[in-house]
Amino acid sequence: MSSIANVERKIKRIEGFRVRILHLTGADVRGDREGLPQYPYHRAAENDITVETWKALRFRPSFPGFEVDVIDGRRNSVQGNTKLGTVRETYQRK
Repeated sequence: MSSIANVERKIKRIEGFRVRILHLTGADVRGDREGLPQYPYHRAAENDITVETWKALRFRPSFPGFEVDVIDGRRNSVQGNTKLGTVRETYQRK
């Protein structure tokens, strides 16, 4: 089992963007909270899928009971209709 902070780091390493794991109410979950499974993917999702599709296909099935914010390179929350490739590009422009 992993902590919230470890899951967030693994998603960043695999997917190429930062996330913030949230309670279903929208409140931030403490990074030291334990008991989450590991992020089960080893390859990044395709650039042409949207943030909302990534959440629906990858995050929510893996972490039921939690929500997630995808964060761009400027540390802003990204809207669901944004393509993952667009999010990843914001990290390269730094």
